[in-house]
Amino acid sequence: MIKQTKWTVLSAVVAVTVALAGCGNNATKAPEGSTATGNSSAGATQKIIIGSAGPLSGSASDYGESAKAGEEYALQAKKEAFKQLGFDLEILPQDDQADAKQGVATAEMFIANPDVLAVVGHVTTGASITASAKYEEEHLVMVSPSSTGSNLTDDGKKVVHRICARDDQQGSKAAIYAKNQLGVKNAFIIHDKDAYGQGLAEQVKAQFEKDGVQVVAFEGITKGEKDYSAIANQIAAKNPELVYFGGYYAEAGILVKQAREKGFKGYFMGGDGFDSADMLKIAGDAANGVIFTSTVGDLTGTDAGKQWIADFEKATGKKVGIFTSFGFDAMNVTLNGVEEAIKANGGKKPTREQVLEAIHKTTDFQGQFVKVSFDDKGDNKYAQVFAYKYENNNKVFIGEVKE
Repeated sequence: MIKQTKWTVLSAVVAVTVALAGCGNNATKAPEGSTATGNSSAGATQKIIIGSAGPLSGSASDYGESAKAGEEYALQAKKEAFKQLGFDLEILPQDDQADAKQGVATAEMFIANPDVLAVVGHVTTGASITASAKYEEEHLVMVSPSSTGSNLTDDGKKVVHRICARDDQQGSKAAIYAKNQLGVKNAFIIHDKDAYGQGLAEQVKAQFEKDGVQVVAFEGITKGEKDYSAIANQIAAKNPELVYFGGYYAEAGILVKQAREKGFKGYFMGGDGFDSADMLKIAGDAANGVIFTSTVGDLTGTDAGKQWIADFEKATGKKVGIFTSFGFDAMNVTLNGVEEAIKANGGKKPTREQVLEAIHKTTDFQGQFVKVSFDDKGDNKYAQVFAYKYENNNKVFIGEVKE
């Protein structure tokens, strides 16, 4: 997801990137078979397009916009290097609305353009799962910065890759943290019936049951509603030590606020879907004390991270958001694979299959914020899980969650 903070970030590098995005959205198809054709003998520059897929509208747009901003920032920095290789590098952002059906439509649009050699995305699990089936048919590789659903890579599609942790890592570690660090003995679990939210909640439930923490209820709610007082009444009646919600901030904010209004005084916990400034806006003071896990660590924890943030914000005039850093690293992993495929192809434009093979072989790639080695499934061997909390209307880093 989420699969998984701060404020919505737009595109990178001022007017140049605006022009870049415009070029991507109006890209025309290259001549038939252009994805397999090398540079022309006349030395004409060829086009390579990287698709960017995520929710750019709707309740999850904070995630999509922030990831896209990091992707554009990374791609802009590599344009000159690709030009030296004889290629005009472009990004083609598309809004999948965090919707499974729109994910398919987005995938089909990318597939139809032969200059699209890879996709950075999708951002949410549901859209990633449906889109990946289409990509698999056409050998079009995807590298998600943030889709955490375990079944995304368990389905065995070779095109699927992600740099973030899986839900069975995030969910189990969240449950372990709740038991060992918070000392909870019982919990009320809620989910939003979505691929990300329900999958995460089920992992938490399984770990709680394994560790002897009583699950007093496991309930689903409908996304998009504005009143969850019925479930808040159930929480008040059960009076658990902890409420865990698998879902996004739009619903989480309402749940937290209404549960507190009903008198719930226990812990409230969730996954990276809670990681948004809008969570504070929706829940108000009720958000204070809420704990959540994330696949993204503290960007300000190192001098290099602080410098990267300063450079990004100076270049874009915008704040770093929740998935800006992982969008940046996912794009760099992808572009590294494309470069490797070009080299392996004698400097000629590679096919989608060649790019897929190169990215799948990624080993010990050191990104700005995460190290990446893909296993056979496409999961990152170095993925981590971190804990945060909201305190005094601010997001506070707690630390890495270990088993």
